[in-house]
Amino acid sequence: MRLLPLVTLGTAFAVVSSSPVHAAQPGWLNAPLDVSPDFADPNNTFFVASSVASFDPATGAGQLGWKRSARGIGVSFNNARPGISPTKPNEWPPQEYAADPTLPFSLEFVSPNTVRLRIATTATPPPAREELMLVKPPARDSSWQSKRIDGGWEFRGSYGTVVLHEKPWFVEFRDASGRLLTSTRPQPSAAPFCFIRRMSDYTRSVQPVFSLSPGEKLVGGGESFSRLDKRGQKLVLCTSDALGVENPAQYKPVPFFLSSRGYGVFFHTSAPLTADLGATHFSQSTVSLGDDAVDLFVFFGSPKEVLASYTDLVGRPPLPPLWSFGLWMSRITYSSEAEVRDVAAKLREHRIPCDVIHLDTGWFETDWRCDYEFAPSRFTDAGKMITDLKRDGFHVSLWQLPYFVPKNKLFPEIIAKGLHVKDAKGGTPREDAVLDFSNPATVAWYQEKLAGLLKLGVGAIKVDFGEAAPLDGLYASGSTGFYEHNLYPVRYQKAVMEVTERTNHESIIWARAAWAGSQRYPLHWGGDSHTTDGAMAASLRGGLSFGASGFSFWGHDIGGFFGKSPEELYRRWLPFGMFTSHSRCHGSPPKEPWPYGENFTDEFRRAVELKYRLMPYVYAQAKDSADRGLPMLRALFFEFPDDAGAWTVDDEYLFGSSLLVAPLFEANTTARDVYLPAGRWIDYQTGHVYAGGWHRIKAGPVPIVLLVRDGTVLPHIGLAQSTAQLDWSQLELVAYSTDGAAARGLVFRPGDTALQTVTLNPAADGQRQLANDPFSGQVKWTVRAATAR
Repeated sequence: MRLLPLVTLGTAFAVVSSSPVHAAQPGWLNAPLDVSPDFADPNNTFFVASSVASFDPATGAGQLGWKRSARGIGVSFNNARPGISPTKPNEWPPQEYAADPTLPFSLEFVSPNTVRLRIATTATPPPAREELMLVKPPARDSSWQSKRIDGGWEFRGSYGTVVLHEKPWFVEFRDASGRLLTSTRPQPSAAPFCFIRRMSDYTRSVQPVFSLSPGEKLVGGGESFSRLDKRGQKLVLCTSDALGVENPAQYKPVPFFLSSRGYGVFFHTSAPLTADLGATHFSQSTVSLGDDAVDLFVFFGSPKEVLASYTDLVGRPPLPPLWSFGLWMSRITYSSEAEVRDVAAKLREHRIPCDVIHLDTGWFETDWRCDYEFAPSRFTDAGKMITDLKRDGFHVSLWQLPYFVPKNKLFPEIIAKGLHVKDAKGGTPREDAVLDFSNPATVAWYQEKLAGLLKLGVGAIKVDFGEAAPLDGLYASGSTGFYEHNLYPVRYQKAVMEVTERTNHESIIWARAAWAGSQRYPLHWGGDSHTTDGAMAASLRGGLSFGASGFSFWGHDIGGFFGKSPEELYRRWLPFGMFTSHSRCHGSPPKEPWPYGENFTDEFRRAVELKYRLMPYVYAQAKDSADRGLPMLRALFFEFPDDAGAWTVDDEYLFGSSLLVAPLFEANTTARDVYLPAGRWIDYQTGHVYAGGWHRIKAGPVPIVLLVRDGTVLPHIGLAQSTAQLDWSQLELVAYSTDGAAARGLVFRPGDTALQTVTLNPAADGQRQLANDPFSGQVKWTVRAATAR
């Protein structure tokens, strides 16, 4: 990845800028920046990957020749069609500039199933910069064997083969059987693998291409709310306040994609990029990088193997505290101590288990004006309130944001100390002051503010917004917003996580934006959805896509954010929310169940109790997911990668490895069509048994279809009003097995009941044992077989 300097002086023919002037600038403030139109601008000069000038297989380093070209229009039989063809140089004096440059590239082997491809578009080495996406420097793996072949080089490893072709230059990636996975060779009539030099300012951007095979599916790209299979779609990966979940914008774009063919690709860049995944040419992915260099990783293997290698590179999350997996009660917004105490009292009065009460924008003296202080006019003693709530099993979460309006009393201090993102004159690019987290002084100032709240007893900080870092701003890192905009969520969340771990010794935030690297700072929620069936379904698609992009933990605003939740919708949405890793009711009031009436309150309680009874399963799956980089909200193909149907279903999912969840997305329905992968599945609520394939399944007393994978032993625990009050000394293991094998595996016959003392401690060696880790110590369990019919 290349970082351009803020200011470079040069000849009129070689001016370099860190903020390219694009052919299609956003039409409104903070609109996602689509760089792909620059690759259609005939004013720009194109350089097409041509041939290998030199290559050393021992180091993987070489020189790649590029053919200077221009975009033009051809006409044939009254039909105009753009194209790219070779052209002559336009620089003067001509002897000083290469017409067809030869520039560095490298092919590096990071692990037995990971290959790194780097390509430069200038001869100048990129300057060193802080690494925020990769958790460690990529290793060099020696297991790959190279040999010279006709017209190139072949590298063979245990997972597959990489073939470097010299003329024309392209790279093939094949699996262990020799089947082609993908290739950088352009498809006929498709865009070439090239870079452009903009006529406006001489900045450069690269456009890698990858072949697509018939029937191939692509998933990932971050929290995209569109169809799960991204093939045929065009994604603009540039963080944006999407203001909903039913449009192409993304709060959490991630430059990683996973293929049903057995590979994945990560683009190691923070610049905006546009991924045309077979939308323009059906057999080719064309990725327009804003960056002036290529740095990408290709991973071989099954979805789990690919995600394991990807998250080994970019990092995995720590395990959030147990209490965070309980119910979070919130709305826009609790504004006083009296309100908070009243909600807490009513939750306990109605016997609804709950662990967190979240205070959104209203805990300051002026709503939305973040000054990190409880309003003294409405909170008599915030510290005592928090202590009292914790005694009753509640943690407190607080909202805040990194933007400061001029009326905020902290605004003058931020400006005076230079803690904000700057414009070209040293002022503020926007009316608000936006904190610059690339400035260590800003991070220290900000963490001091949060530490005061955490020391007061606050359990979690809501890390809201973060998608609007000025693209044209200047940052203390030395970069412009072109490279810092997408990194802003990573820096922002890192700052909050560090102070939370340092003060509370727990790993927990509640964040909205993300980029590659953010998965190390759990957890994230799905943004502001509308209170509609479509928004509920889109939320699930976003969560599945996000999980396939390397994020283990995710939640959403149960019932929808904009407007009062219709009772019927809220009833269906709630169990879906309970079967995500983290469950928060949030949005326009009321979100508490009692204003909807006694019957709804009873149904609300029943759904919440279901998750609390299954908390041993939830927490065990959370630990396993965090350890292996897997999502808890899991698309079917993770467990069934060879099932073609599993790659297309995006309205049901696996919660962990063993529970299949199918929410009801249509109003006034009690049943739905459900696709089941091969095997047998037992209805958790009714005991009915289903084979693989399509079925019309009726929901149980809790309005959701919930099936257990045959052979699963599900741990249950006695109900309590908070996770702190759960009795981990006694667990009930329920064997879901059509032939009794699961129960027999525990040395119990179906129907037997017995107690056995065991020690459960899945915490990895060398990791800090959490004080409230329920897996440490002796646990007694009761085993019984579920009734299957």
